[in-house]
Parts: sequence; C-alpha cells; structure tokens
Amino acid sequence: MEYYTFSANDGTTLAFQSSTPLTPSPSPVNDSIILFLHGFSGSSAYFTRNFPALSERSWVLGLDTRGHGRSSHSKGGYHVARLASDLRDFLLHIYSLNPGKKYKITAVGQSIGAAILWTYIELFGDAEFTSFLFVDQAPLQDRDLRFEWDEKKAHRGCYDEESMLAAQAAWVERPEETYVGLVDECLGYRYQPSSQDRDRSPEERQQNEEYFTSISRVCDGRWLARLLADHTRYDHREACELITKPTLVMAGRRSGCFSLEGMREVVERVKNGRGVNMESKAQMSVFESGHWLFWEEPERFNQEVLEWVRRWE
Repeated sequence: MEYYTFSANDGTTLAFQSSTPLTPSPSPVNDSIILFLHGFSGSSAYFTRNFPALSERSWVLGLDTRGHGRSSHSKGGYHVARLASDLRDFLLHIYSLNPGKKYKITAVGQSIGAAILWTYIELFGDAEFTSFLFVDQAPLQDRDLRFEWDEKKAHRGCYDEESMLAAQAAWVERPEETYVGLVDECLGYRYQPSSQDRDRSPEERQQNEEYFTSISRVCDGRWLARLLADHTRYDHREACELITKPTLVMAGRRSGCFSLEGMREVVERVKNGRGVNMESKAQMSVFESGHWLFWEEPERFNQEVLEWVRRWE
C-alpha cells in the first residue's frame, strides 16, 4: 500500500492508500475495487491487517477522511455530509486516473465510515457501487423514544445531549484519557473480556493500545468534538431504505458501541426499502469480537469480505 493525495472541491488535500501504483496510471489486476472508510478519530491505517489479503484479489483503496490521518485538518468540514462530498470527489479522482474505465466498487464503511456511505446514498444514490459492507454501526446513535429507539438500539455511551456534551469535553479536555477509553470501548477483549482472552499477553495489549492511540492523537480534539455533535444526531434510518445494492452488516457481539439489535435495523430497513428482491441480498454477520472486529478477527473478516465481493460482482 502506498499513500497518494488529491484535492476535494474546496481545495482541501486528502490522502488515501492504494494497493496499486498510480503512476503513470493505475493498472489493477481486474476491475474490482474494495474501498475502505475508517471510523471516528481513525485512519486507513486501521486496516493494515486486511489490506494484504484483499489486495491479492482486488484493487484496495483506503481513504483518510478530512481531519483524520494524513489528510488535511481543515478548520471547517466537521459534518458527515461534507465527508460524503469528499467521498464523491475521491471517486471522481479515481475515475479520472483511467478515463473511460469502469469499476465494480465494494464499499466497506466502519463506524462513522458507514454513516458517510449512508449520507452519500441519500445525496447521490448508490449507482456507483456494486455492494456494501457496514461494520458495527447503527443507523442512529441518539435515542429517539418517539420511534422506539431506546437504549437497546442507540449508542451505548453517547446517546443524548448530556452524554454528547460530556464526550465533547473529554475529547477536548482529557484527550489522552479519551484515546485509551476509545480502545477500551472498541476492542472486545477489553470491553467484555472472556476466558479465552486470558491468553493475551501484556505486550499484545500494550501494542494495540499504543497503535490505536497514536492514530487518534493525530486528530484535533476540538474538531472531532464538533464532528461528534453532527454524527451522533444524524438519523440514517430512512437513508438505509434507499439502498438497492447487496448489503452485509458485520457486527461485533462484544462491541462497546452498539447492540446487535441496533445494527440489525440496517438489514431490516434495506429489506423493506425500495430495492428489488432485497430479502436475500441484505444480511448480517456476527463476530465474537468488538467494534474493531476487522482487527481482532482479521482472517475471518478478510474471508467474508472476499466471499461477498465474489458473490456480487
């Protein structure tokens, strides 16, 4: 994987990783693209355990969203819709590298990466994509008691105005503590330890913590706090009903972020939406790990992604 950059429509420089060299022009082994969108305060570096295996089959791309990783940290742009617009510019950039070429794009959105895809679909439709994989994200983080969206479906820790303000304060005032708290929330063996986790060495635990906190540390806490306010209130339930392409929800049983019931809503919305014959094309796969299931169970994750890509291309 190599890093490259492009410019969004407002001039902001965004970075991404590619498994295929882009100079003088990309020459992928086939027309299959697997596109990764990472979670909140993350980067494309989240998927280092996934890129090698998947790139043997497809052209793999990993975008560092605005304000994250190696992308520019602009003063504004702390909205999910702005990140969806950036994704639009990214796809246009990829197609400009090889004019006239058509690709079969499987989009993998993890956490807020899934929210970016739902917003993209709401704004631009899903014609650019062949299929979707949404990784451990419910379509609404806040509780909405008017429509039976309670603690069983909403985000476990950030679900109303009070908890959101507390989370914002943590990102701004206690960043180092918050980085570690994110790791505790997102790795299943830390959030909900099992007897099998006793075999994990202190060295492995420390390495994981250092790896993910170093990625979060690149971000600006105040910018993330403003993005969080937008993200946690954003209701994507109806947007999921607009999906017409095969959809796989990958959920962590020990996720510190969402319940299986909340994530199952995505599958039900897709099935009952406007897509044709979506009953068999919308599915859910449950992992025994946490929010970062792609890291904790990389072999299974990679295999399921490859099987999904082969099935729908």
